[in-house]
This record gives sequence, C-alpha cells and structure tokens, in this order.
Amino acid sequence: MNLESQPVRYVGHEFANTDYHDGQLRPVVGVHHFQVLRANRTHPEWAEDSGWTYNHAPMLAYWNNRFYLEYLSNPVGEHIPPGQTLLTTSADGIHWEKPIVIFPIRRVPAGVYRGPYPLPPNSDAVMHQRMGFYTARDGRLLILGFYGCCPSTLDMPNDGWGIGRVVREAYRDGTFGPIYFLRYNRHAGWNESNTFFPFYKQSQDAGFVAACDELLANKLVTLQWWEEDRSQDGFYAVPGYKALSYYHLPDGRVVGLWKWSKAAISADEGKTWTPVADVPSLVMAGAKIWGQRTSDGRYALVYNPSPDGEHRWPLAVVTSDDGINFDKLRLVSGEVPPRRFIGTFKDFGQNYVRGICEGDGIPPDGAMWITYSMNKEDIWITRVPVPICDAVAEPVNDSFDDMPTGGLVPGWNIYSPCWARVSVIDFPSREDKSLELRDEDPYDYAKAERIFPESTRVTIEFSVMCRERVNDGQLQIEVTDPYGNPAVRIIFDSDGGIKGGHREYVLAGYRPHQWYKLTLSVDAIRHGWRLAVNDNIVLPADPTLMPIRSVSRLIFRTGERRREPTLESDRFMGADLPHADDKALPVTFCINDVMTSQHEPL
Repeated sequence: MNLESQPVRYVGHEFANTDYHDGQLRPVVGVHHFQVLRANRTHPEWAEDSGWTYNHAPMLAYWNNRFYLEYLSNPVGEHIPPGQTLLTTSADGIHWEKPIVIFPIRRVPAGVYRGPYPLPPNSDAVMHQRMGFYTARDGRLLILGFYGCCPSTLDMPNDGWGIGRVVREAYRDGTFGPIYFLRYNRHAGWNESNTFFPFYKQSQDAGFVAACDELLANKLVTLQWWEEDRSQDGFYAVPGYKALSYYHLPDGRVVGLWKWSKAAISADEGKTWTPVADVPSLVMAGAKIWGQRTSDGRYALVYNPSPDGEHRWPLAVVTSDDGINFDKLRLVSGEVPPRRFIGTFKDFGQNYVRGICEGDGIPPDGAMWITYSMNKEDIWITRVPVPICDAVAEPVNDSFDDMPTGGLVPGWNIYSPCWARVSVIDFPSREDKSLELRDEDPYDYAKAERIFPESTRVTIEFSVMCRERVNDGQLQIEVTDPYGNPAVRIIFDSDGGIKGGHREYVLAGYRPHQWYKLTLSVDAIRHGWRLAVNDNIVLPADPTLMPIRSVSRLIFRTGERRREPTLESDRFMGADLPHADDKALPVTFCINDVMTSQHEPL
C-alpha cells in the first residue's frame, strides 16, 4: 500500500533499532517519567495492599483538578482470575495516592456462562477494559470497567462471552457512587436477573442515569467497547478491531486508530467510517497506539515502533501539523527495567499506552500526559512537554535555584521510580538548591538527563556530592551523541574512586558530604576528551569510548547501562527475582550548577 492511500501515515525516514531499549532514537526534550505503582508481593502495604504482581491497561483522566488513573490487576498473570480494577489520583501527576479497589473481585454466577470451554465451579471474574472514564456534559465523571470470564488460559475476558460493562460515578468530595451494570453481554446470556450488580436504570439518581444514557448514545466513544462485547445487535459501527484511539481533525472528521496498524476516518462522529485500512508505515504489533491533538494545535501518535509484540520497546512519538502526515520518530521512553515477577503473557517493556481522551479533561500545564504498564507489573505516567521537540538552542546554565522543590525539573529528562526518586531539593539550602538522585531500588535506578545544543566541541561543568556512605552504590555520568552512543563515561564508584577513560582509570578519590566540581571537555572531531576535578586536570587526554560525530546529552544514572531484557528474552521463562520486594541501602547523589559552553580544539 502506498503512502497516499493510507488514512494516516508516517512519512519520516527514522526507524527504531530495537536491539536497544531506546531504539537509538533522539529523545524528546524535557520528558518526565514517574512510577505510580511498584508491585510488591511480600510487602503489599507498600503498594496497593493486595500484593498482586500483574498490573496492566492503565487509563487516564483529568477531572476536578486531579489526575485519575485506573488499571486492572490479577494476582500473577494475564487472564488468570481473580481480577479487580484499582484507581489512584494525584494533584500534580508526580505524587500519587495509594490505589484503592474501584471494581472488586466477584464470583461468576453459576449456570450462565456459554463460552467454548467449561467454566470451573466457583470461578472468579477477570477485569478487562479498553475505556476507563467518561465525562458527561453536566460534568459528572463516570468510571468504567468490564467483568469477563476465563475458564482457562486459552480463553480471554474480551472474547464476547464475558458478563458486561460496569459503571460508577466519582464524586467531587473524593467518594464514589454504587456500582451498576451499564451494558450486559445479553447475547452471551447475561442480564438483570443473573448478575451481581443492578442495572443502571435502577439508580434513583436521575442525573447519573442521564449521564449513562448520554454515554450509551455516543457511537464514537462506545466503539472502544466492541472487543469485550462483540454483540451483533448493530450497536457497533465497526466491529472486529481492538483498542480504538481517536482524535478530531480541524474539519470535524475523526481519525480512528486500532492495534496492528489499522486506521479509518469518520465524518459523522463515529456512526459510519471509511473502510478500515492497514497502515504499514506505522510499524507496530499488538500493543496499543495513542493519538491526540496537542495543546499547540498539532498532533501526536505514541506507540511501540516494533513488529515484536512480546518485546515492547521503545515508546516513541511521531508528530504532525495536519493529523494525517506524521514525521520525526522520537524517543519518549527507552527504559526497560528487569521484570521482577514471572507471570503468563507478561510482555517486556512499555505496554498499552493511553492518554487523556477528548472530553476527559485538560491538564492546565498544556503538556501531553500518558500512562502505561511496565512489564505488565508496574504502572507509570509520563509528562511530555508541548511543543514536542528534540533539540535545544541555548547553552545549559542550571543552578536549580529557581525550580520548584519536589516538582518538575524544566529542561531535564527524568526517570523516577518509586524507590529511586529524582527531585529538586532544598540542599545545601533553600536559596541554593540541587538535583537529588536517591536510589533504594535493588533492580532499578534513578536517571536525570540534560540535552544541550548539539556540538562537536563542548565543555561541561557540574558539581557532584555523595550524601551516603561511599560503599553503598555508584553514580554513572555519560556524555552521548543524540542517539545515545556514549563518548564519555565517568563513575563515582562504590570503592570511593572517581573513574573514567577506556580502562576506567582511577582519576581521583571522593568522600561523602563533599562537593566535587567536574569540568570535562569533549572534542568529537578529534575523538578525545579531558577531565578536571576541582580545577585539577586528572585526565589530560583520552580517546572517546567510540567515534561519534557530535554530542548533545549529559546523563546522570545511579546504575550501569541496561542490556537486558533482549529481543531473545522469553516472556514465559525465568523466575521471580530475589529480594525484589525489599529496599536496598540508599544511594544518594546531588547534582548542582550544570553548565555547557563551546571550547577550542583539544
């Protein structure tokens, strides 16, 4: 299929090299990643109180001046009951409340299930949902989920034999209304007489009933439901496709995107569509794609640009002026930590990306917020600044003093797990702040990255302090080209040495609670670099780690570069990682006074 015949299309020339978690793509500037939930089996009180390690399919809304995030959960693996859906909220997208159960475990009523495999007695339902929220015209927020049945791992809760879709209302005081069924899978035998929640029409709240009626009448929004429902009663305009994402074009038409590189266009709000077409220029597999119009009037598609559905990395974005022709494949997330818990169908990487659907709120900062599961066990949220760009024009001069304590770090790319936080802190004082990387995670790290003007010759200055005992961990510092290839690596190692160079020479020593000023100069033309510590030259000249054309990225990371999982990693193999639920001894480094400038040849 040629590009012109595709309803939407990628017209760029960059593709992801999936031998690398980041695809060797240029990163979008200023992206922040925050871990919302870190699954914990043996200390459930540190997670969601259940101790379940399969967490997946998050959905996002912004309502009542808060972010609302819903996700489904099973004890160990995909489609293995019992299942429940949880909800968490946040005022800023950074700090999240402990998740609560919003749709609880329920036993499948006996004697009704008609699926192709026998249902074991006393089976619990499994949750599934392709849509989590709906904001009605009167401002009510509805929360939705779907109860499905899984007799065996050969079945799925979204095969059409499940029970039905449920709904409840979120109130502005932080409480929630009762649970009702919104739509039954009547063709599968489920109805008002044999299910465990009442039908929504029985509610005494006329406004709630009207909001549900409004939702049911919306053919565009409800098209997201087909996969779990699969009825043939004419309710769905386009059956047969999974995980719809959509956005409006300036002329009022709607672009619909589905899994497996499918797309179509509707001119009547989802009542009818052009034939669903393959879009081979958008390379993807069975993971979801997210599309939206951004606050600057442009468009963005976020997806895993890989044909391999078991190894879902990187998470990337393409952008467009017209919503049809997309260009510039850029990196959103290239971090894939180890999967700590084994489980059925737990694909590696960033799974099932979703953003905020049209009508479900607009955060006041104008950024694009997206959510996804990592390895189908942890839940993450990502803030992508708008406009989406991959370069900076001005040299870096960051003292952090004018940045909000504990808030966003403008201009920096932040990777901040629950146990390896990156944040601006009032240290050494409120007037002289610094960027802290505090790592207590035995299998992950904190990472802060500053993109600077792409240069062939650059001098970079910054100060570093270790705030813990020296033998508790390390800080790795890299200067890379735009694609992540390292030219320089410096290590504040656990033995008290500052190391660097091809053979990791010990260049100096360091002690805790002391600042060390590092000045390094990189010459990409001559493929060399030098380093001074506290204005003393400790490495007068050394080759870069590899030949590169230019440099543009400064990276601070409390751990080594990750190589695994690889494309050869088997999602069904392995074992739970030891001591994954216990914090490690803290590793804390502070960064201050980061500056870049041009320099003469070395």
